[in-house]
Amino acid sequence: MKTLSLSPVTPFFMNSAPKPSRKHKAYDWLDYLRKSNGLGGILAKTEDLARIKSALGIALDKLGLGHLSPKIDAGWHSGSQDELFLLVSSASIASRLQQNLPSLINELSKLGLKCSTIKVKMKPTPAGWEVKPRANDQQHRKPQGFNAIAKKSWEELLEKLAPDSELRKTVERLLQHKAK
Repeated sequence: MKTLSLSPVTPFFMNSAPKPSRKHKAYDWLDYLRKSNGLGGILAKTEDLARIKSALGIALDKLGLGHLSPKIDAGWHSGSQDELFLLVSSASIASRLQQNLPSLINELSKLGLKCSTIKVKMKPTPAGWEVKPRANDQQHRKPQGFNAIAKKSWEELLEKLAPDSELRKTVERLLQHKAK
């Protein structure tokens, strides 16, 4: 028999109070514990999940699908103790399970896990990439000067301007600062 590990996070489809965000303070956590009947309620739900996962693993082994067990999260549908939810990571796993649902329901009932229906759903795919800033990020550096084409264009404009105009003085200052 396989040893199964459970995630400490209760899946969204379980009958439990919503978990507060990390921004909340300690008294909000106390409210969460009260709504879920304290740690005993959370522990009971966790034990129920472990029992479901174990029975599901055994049933899948009997059907020749034991290799799929680590890729499946199981739990009861909210408000119902006879509708089992299976969350899978890929469409191929979902279709394999869909083809074997009657046999799976039968095997689970033999193991003492009574369920009338099983719903198979796809897990949302997490982003496989992460945006990381580059070590020498070009965006945050100030431009060092004009490229050759820009410098030539400014110099041509400077030649066309009157020697005593304010615009000429501004362009001269611009060329001096950008040449550094």
